[in-house]
Amino acid sequence: MLALIVLFAALVAAIYYNIIEPLFLNPKSKIPGPKLFALTRWRLALEDFKGSRTRTIHALHEKYGPIVRIGPDEVHCNSLNALRTIYGAGSGFERTWFYRMFDAYGRQNLFTFEAVKDHSERKKLVANAYSKSLMLKGPAARMVQEKVTQYLALLKQQGDQPQEIFSSLHYFSLDAITHFLYGKSHGGTSALKGNAQHRALLNDIVDPTRRYLSWFAVHLPTLTKWMYTREGLLEKTLKPILPMQKPTTYTGIRKHALEAFYRFKNAAETKPDILSSEPSIVSRLWTSHESVKGPSPHALDSLDIASECADHFLAGIDTTADTLMFLIWALSQPQNSHFQERLVGEVCTISEDAFENGMPRLDAIDKLPYLDAVIKETLRLYAPLPASEPRSLPTDCVIDGYKIPARTIVNMSPYSLHRNADIFDSPLTFNPERWLGPADKVNLMNRWFWAFSSGGRMCIGLHLAMAEMTALTVGIYRENTTSIAPGFEDKTPGITSRFEVFYDETFPEVAEHTCMIKFTKAAL
Repeated sequence: MLALIVLFAALVAAIYYNIIEPLFLNPKSKIPGPKLFALTRWRLALEDFKGSRTRTIHALHEKYGPIVRIGPDEVHCNSLNALRTIYGAGSGFERTWFYRMFDAYGRQNLFTFEAVKDHSERKKLVANAYSKSLMLKGPAARMVQEKVTQYLALLKQQGDQPQEIFSSLHYFSLDAITHFLYGKSHGGTSALKGNAQHRALLNDIVDPTRRYLSWFAVHLPTLTKWMYTREGLLEKTLKPILPMQKPTTYTGIRKHALEAFYRFKNAAETKPDILSSEPSIVSRLWTSHESVKGPSPHALDSLDIASECADHFLAGIDTTADTLMFLIWALSQPQNSHFQERLVGEVCTISEDAFENGMPRLDAIDKLPYLDAVIKETLRLYAPLPASEPRSLPTDCVIDGYKIPARTIVNMSPYSLHRNADIFDSPLTFNPERWLGPADKVNLMNRWFWAFSSGGRMCIGLHLAMAEMTALTVGIYRENTTSIAPGFEDKTPGITSRFEVFYDETFPEVAEHTCMIKFTKAAL
């Protein structure tokens, strides 16, 4: 009899805590959304596994409105009020444990710090190096011009045949970010010049199984860490069922980044003048190294600096390259030929006195309005990081009229913000000229534009990314016109981001990590 009472009590408790409390008594129960999502986090995990999380959440917003409950302790928002509340400067919201999978060498960095204070202290060390003024003039600008020249040379080497630009644009962004971070002497790559070892650094990024490893790392972190740290017979036994075979994603990049840091460290310890002769992010961080700064709570050790650079390294490859790929692909569509013609017309108006070393100066092309509109529209429709950006607050708060208990995970995504049909007419249509319309309409769209995040966590590399994108776009369309390669007319390129493949959903076929474009030399 006692056993039955205990069993009954356990059953009642289970029903209360797993059904009644989350669905009816919890403050989050008032937030609209599907009941199964509210009951278990594994319902959203299923969408993650299928690679449909972001599109599913967007569909939920279209059905339920600007705030949706997507898990027992998780909410997704899609409103300006929520954007200001969660991501605005001084909001107090912190990054969640999700970002810790991007730690490098066991150390946190700008991308993975939860606390605002920790992030702010680290950001002070490098923010000036990423300023717009330094991106448009000086060593960084000259470096970008050099990489554009090398990319154009690569196009010429490959002749008149259709070219696969997903790979070549990654060579461009890889070389640019490594030279910016480490300088030419210590870690700068030469993928554009054909260095096979440097090109191979991209292999662990493009492997499609990295999506499954990301899923396991987020949803089963303890099991994943255990599986990948086994040795001997157990390692061989587990090998067939690993989400991604070793070496796993980012392995090559992190190895290169660590070796680059130690090459710089050895040089800095023997030739201190290197700090001024070859400016780089690693040289700026070195001034805070414990061997230079001395005993200080803000001093960094070697792995702190290596982790910081490795994070910028990874962040600077896919984002720029993927955006440029979609920009060229969109302009190459037959229905968008008038956009390409107008862009070509604008870049050809650049005056001769705006050139330096055979290339237009970055501060001159920064002022081209149609070029800016084309890039902005590409970032709107094909944001390279379109998925959710999770945050949490240690205290209760109110978002869009709903009470959000402390430590609830709240999210927003560029994907949903940029597809609001009330803000963006025909949101799935590529139309750069929307950004050249009436001022009040453009101002409203700008408030919803979120390709680089916002507030204190806004992408630190946005000015470098914009410099690379503007310079290469001008370089290509000053000398060429582009069109879709034969056989690729009905295909959209696809990019990998976390668990998902993103693409243009208006096309019937997806070619992941492939984009075939024909370049035609422009008539002078």
